[in-house]
Parts: sequence; C-alpha cells; structure tokens
Amino acid sequence: MPDFLTTYAQTQPHKMAVIEDRPDREIRSLTWSELNIQVNKLANVLLASGNVEPGTKMVWCGPNSIGIVTMANAARKLGVTAVPLNYRLSDDEAAYVTDHSDATVVYVDAEYAKLFERIRNQLPKVNLILVYDGVAPSEMDSADELMNRASDQEPLVPLDREPGGTMIYTSGTTGKPKGALRTSPGSPEQGAALLAHIGYSTEDIYITTGPLYHSGPGGFMATAQAMGQTVVLQRKFDPVDWLRLVDTYRATSTFSAPTPIRMICNLEPEIKSQFDRTSMRVMIANAAPWSFTLKKMYLADFPAQSLFEVYGSTELGVNCVLRPEDQLRKPGSCGKPSPMVEIKLFDDAGNEVTGCGPDNPGELFVKSPSVFADYYKQHDKYTADQRDGYQTVGDIAYRDDEGYIYICDRKKDMIISGGMNVYPAEIESVLENHPDIYEAAVFGIPSEEWGELVHAVIVKRPGSDLSEADVNAHTRVHLASYKIPRSLSWSVELPKTGSGKILKRELRGPFWEGRASQV
Repeated sequence: MPDFLTTYAQTQPHKMAVIEDRPDREIRSLTWSELNIQVNKLANVLLASGNVEPGTKMVWCGPNSIGIVTMANAARKLGVTAVPLNYRLSDDEAAYVTDHSDATVVYVDAEYAKLFERIRNQLPKVNLILVYDGVAPSEMDSADELMNRASDQEPLVPLDREPGGTMIYTSGTTGKPKGALRTSPGSPEQGAALLAHIGYSTEDIYITTGPLYHSGPGGFMATAQAMGQTVVLQRKFDPVDWLRLVDTYRATSTFSAPTPIRMICNLEPEIKSQFDRTSMRVMIANAAPWSFTLKKMYLADFPAQSLFEVYGSTELGVNCVLRPEDQLRKPGSCGKPSPMVEIKLFDDAGNEVTGCGPDNPGELFVKSPSVFADYYKQHDKYTADQRDGYQTVGDIAYRDDEGYIYICDRKKDMIISGGMNVYPAEIESVLENHPDIYEAAVFGIPSEEWGELVHAVIVKRPGSDLSEADVNAHTRVHLASYKIPRSLSWSVELPKTGSGKILKRELRGPFWEGRASQV
C-alpha cells in the first residue's frame, strides 16, 4: 500500500498539512502536496548518500519545526529507524545516545549543530551529519542545499520494506537511558479503536505542547498526521504564545505534560482573557500525573468535555484512558484499560492481585499490540520486565470496584519507612492541593532508625510566605502519620526532563552520596 503521505498528497493536495508560526520569523506552512515534495527530496538525499537502508538508525535533534516533520515522514518512507535526541542533553549524554543507537546519520537543526561539533570525535559510526534550517559548519552537510538539488519523485525503496520504526531513549529519571525500539507503527486495528474511543476527527487541528522528541507529543502528532489533520508547531513552549496559536488557528487537540498546563493556568486572568480557548476539544493529559488540583484549574479555563487522561509509557504505549465524564468523579484514577489492552497486577511474590482498593496494590503489567519490541542491545532488561507474556515499566497500581486503575507510583520511587510502603505521588498530590504550593517532589532519604524518611522539596507560589509549620499542618489533615514528610527543603524550581518529568534522582542524589545503596 502507498504511504499515507503519498495518498494525502493526491486526495487532499491543497489542505494545510503543517504550520510553523514563530513570533520572530515569517510563518512557514506546507500543504499535503508541498510536504510530500519536501519529504521525497530529503528521502532521495539520504538514499543518494549511501548511508541508509531499511533498519538504519538515524538520530534527529532539534526543536519543533517543519524540518523535524519532514525527517519523520522521510524516515518512515525509507524504512529507517528514527532516533529522537533531546537537545537539552549534556555533551556526554548526547554522545552516549547517538553512539549506543548505532546511528550512521545525524539530522540536526542548525541551532544545535555545535553540539555535534563538540562530540564528533565520540561518534565513530556516524558517516553523515545533515544540518537543516541554517548554515552547516565545516565537516557537515547542508540538508537545505542538497534538497534544493534533489528529485521530488517518490524514493525507490523495496516494495516489501516495513515502514520506518522509532527508538526513543527513556528519559533517564531513574538511571541510564535505554533505547525503546519499535520496529513498526503498531496495530492499525488497535490504533483505530483508540482514536474512535477518544473521538478524533480528520478535521481536528493538532497543536504541539512540548517537544516532539518526547514520545507523547511526537506520537500524538504522528497520529494526527496519519489521520490527515493539520498540525500547528510551536518551536519551544511559551504559555502566552501557545494561547495565541490556539486562538489564531482554532486548535482542537493536543497532548500535554502537567508543567505546561500549570504555566498556562497560572497566567493572570487578564492575559488569558485575551485569547479564545473554546476550540479545544481533546486535551490528552499524560507524561506525568496531573494532580486533581491541576485538573480543576484546567477545567476552569477550557471546555469541560475536552479533558482526557491517558496512562502509558514510551515502552508500552497507551494503556488506560480516563474520559471527561470521569475526571471529577474518579480523582486519582488514570481510567480503564484502553481498547485491546489487558492489564494484570502482580505482588512481589509473583502472585496476581485480584482484590480492589489501595490496600491491594501490585506492579502493573500490560499485554497489547502496542508494546515495544525490545530495549536495544539490552535484551536482558526487556526480559527482566516480563511475566507470563505481560510487560512492565515498574509502576505500582490498584483497581477500584468499578475496574478503574490508580497508579500509586513508580516501583523505583517507592519509599519503605519503618517497614511501611509509601508512594510519593500520593503525598505530592496532597501538597499541590495547598494554595501556596506551586509544585512538589517527594522521595526517600536515608535514616538509620527507619531505613528511609519521607522528604519533600517544595516550590512556593510567588509572594507566598508559606512555612514548614504550615506544610506540616496541611499534610496532617490529609495523610496518615507515616506518610507525612519528616523534612523538607525549598526550591525556586524543580529539575525536569524536556518532557516535563521531575528528575528526582538529581534531588535525591546528595542525600545518598557515598552510600552503596540508594534505598
């Protein structure tokens, strides 16, 4: 079958495919026909280089742009495995991901070309570095110039080649990044069932909320393109500019971690009132849990029926969906299993947990057509996370009596204090419910007496005079005594990955320095 982009270029050639609207430069946009031409040109450049064939790994790096959309489509047409690289990584981290992935080609935004200049001698497998949207440094090639001279005809590829896969490196919140390899786009039947369950339309207009190198924003944008929707790109997230784009293009859907939405909802009312938000129809909440307080803030600013929450991961895809009608009825839940997904909970002894309620937690395992293929060159880690044909990423959950799933926490973040299991997400949710707390991170710190003690790092809202005594009084109302933070510290902001997840290992590290064990 022809690639969907090729098909849309023929069936809806004049419909807008992608819009890149930056405040500091001229608006760029491509129809489906124009996008297909650019994609074919890049695909033919890659073929002519002699460095790609089906299965080849290709790293891409840069903020959201038409260049990234072009590359993603070219990789799919060629059967190349695209490897997103977080442009916020340090030189050593970027070198590790690029080299570990066995990439032979790097495709990088000119803004970040110097990163690859600095690490070039650490990338012995890379034969070609293509720089787009700007001037290429010496020893690198200009993708723009090569594409200007390339054929716009469909690339000649084997008819039996599989569509390109992806390999997204996990964010590293708990350790060294692992390459989650997907060798195909997944089950079309499952994808269609999920889209129908959420209620997407071919006329939806998707806006990016966060970087496309993250599996959520990137995956949902890819879905929007596969449906023939229009995609609006925001290069880097800014809350006021995001509202401008929603208003200007009447954006109807997006995917967001909690941090960007918190920034939007915390804008002054007079700023928010300048922009029409009523077009938003499908807001997918994920990447990290949205607190109940944040959900209520969102619902005060956006259409009530627009909020969906999904639970999933880079490795396992979308596993649960909490629909709009359940957002306030089921606080703390991530919903019921999504179409064609089976979920089982297992205790530490390997027994299936069948009971309901928070007193019956278990590690959540998933069986579905959307589970990834393997951890690249780390198959032992892949098999270690399997049980009876089900896969896990180490999350702890329980069910209620209606079958709704509640994620307690990641297994690796669990605190054991005096023999009691404590789940930080529960405490963080209570802390964020305090009107003077902007956000919080909770983790275990060493204690000779208790094994671990609960520690909280808190970011106050601007102008707040919140004290430790205030926090203690608030938590005592909402938490059992053993869950109350025994110590806390204040911070101006919390360290996060590019996708908005809090890097607890950076906060936890100083407390455990010099110890053989971190728990």
